[in-house]
Amino acid sequence: MRSYPSMTPTERKSEYDALMSEYERFKSLHLSLNMARGKPGKEQLDLVSDILTVLSDSDDCMDEGLDVRNYGNLSGLPSAKRLFADLLGTQPEQIFVGGNASLSLMYDLIAKAYTHGLRHSPRPWAKEEKVRFLCPAPGYDRHFKISESFGMELVTIRMTENGPDMDAVEAAVRDPSVKGIWCVPKYSNPEGIIYSDDVIDRLAALRPAAPDFALIWDNAYCVHEFAGEFVPFRDILSLCAAQGNADMPYEFASTSKITFPGAGVAVMAASRDNLDYLELLLTYQTISYDKVNQLRHVKYLKDRAHTLELMQRHAAVLAPKFEAVLDALETQIAPLDIARWTKPRGGYFVSLYAMKGTAKRVVGLMKDAGVVLTGAGATYPYGVDPDDSNIRIAPSLPPVDELRLAMQVLCVCLRLAALEKLGV
Repeated sequence: MRSYPSMTPTERKSEYDALMSEYERFKSLHLSLNMARGKPGKEQLDLVSDILTVLSDSDDCMDEGLDVRNYGNLSGLPSAKRLFADLLGTQPEQIFVGGNASLSLMYDLIAKAYTHGLRHSPRPWAKEEKVRFLCPAPGYDRHFKISESFGMELVTIRMTENGPDMDAVEAAVRDPSVKGIWCVPKYSNPEGIIYSDDVIDRLAALRPAAPDFALIWDNAYCVHEFAGEFVPFRDILSLCAAQGNADMPYEFASTSKITFPGAGVAVMAASRDNLDYLELLLTYQTISYDKVNQLRHVKYLKDRAHTLELMQRHAAVLAPKFEAVLDALETQIAPLDIARWTKPRGGYFVSLYAMKGTAKRVVGLMKDAGVVLTGAGATYPYGVDPDDSNIRIAPSLPPVDELRLAMQVLCVCLRLAALEKLGV
C-alpha cells in the first residue's frame, strides 16, 4: 500500500474506482450497524444482570434501620455515600446520590445556577448580561448542548495530549462572564486522555474572576480501563480545597457503564456547603431519589475492590472490540497517510482524525452504507469542527464480528473521501 498523497492522478483514479466497487458491494448488503454512542453491548449487560436479584424480599429492603421503599433521605443512603466516596477517593459527607444519570445532575446544577445562582453567585445566571463556558474540544457533545440550551456562549479550549490548554484556560477565566469549564479528567470523551498532574494542579489553583466559577469534573470513566492495570486518579475536591477553592469543583460519576445505563446510580461530589445549598433547592423538586436502586447497587458492588474486579470482566469484553478498531486502522489506513487516531487504554471511544475537510463526507458515506456514526463536528462546540476532521468511534455496542465489518466499511469510506479531496 502506498501513501495516497504520493500517488499520481492516474493511480488515484484507479484506486478510487476499485474502492467504489467495494463500497457499492457493502451498500448491497443493506447493513444496519451502529457505532454512534458509547452504549454497553448485550454481553456487558448480561454480565451484570444478577443485580436484579440482590433484593428478593422486604427484609432485603432495610438499610441501617431504614426502609428504602419509603420517602426520605433526599441526599442518598448513607451506605451509598460510603460506597461512592470509596470509589471516588473522597469523603461520604461530600457525596450526593441521585437518580440513574449523572447528565441529569449536571443539567440540574446548571439549571439551578440559571434560576437561583450557585452559592457564591451575586445573582442568578439568567440575570447576567452574558454567560460564557469553557469547552475543551474535542469533547463531549452533551456537555456542550447543556451549555448551548441555556444560551451560553461556548468558548473552545484546545485539548492537548495532557488535557485542556491551561494557558488558554487561565487567560479565559480572567473574564468574569466565564462561569465554568467542562472536564472529563480520565479517558476523556472522545480522546481517551488522562489529565496530567500539572494540568490538574493548575485547574485546582485557578483564580477565576467569577466568584461562582464551576469546575465541572465529569469523572465518567474513573474505573473504566480495558487494557492494563487500573490507573489511580486524584481527588479534585481536596486539591481545590488546599488551594482555597473548596467550593469550585462539582464532581460527577455514575454506574452507567458499570451496571445498567438505564437503571444505574449517579452521584455528585462537592463541598459540604455547596451540597447544603443545592439540597435546599432540591427539596422543592423531589422528596427523594430511587433508594431501592441505591441499595441494590450497594449490595451488588460492595466496595472499591469488588467494583474493580467487575470492571476487569467488562474489560475482557471491551478489549477485543477496541483491538478490532485499531487493527483495522493500522493495517488498512496507516500506510496511506490520510488519517490519525488515538490509542486509548480506557474509556469508550477512539478519536479518529480523517483528512481535513472530509469528516462529513465520511460520515455521510457510512450512513448510506448502513453504518451510523456520531455526526461529524459533534465533538466541538456548536457542532462545528473547524477542520472537518474529527470522527468519534464508539466500539462498545456491536458484537466483534459486526464491528469488524463496520470497520471495513469505515476504512473504505475514509479512503474514498481522501481520494476525492486529493482529486480523482
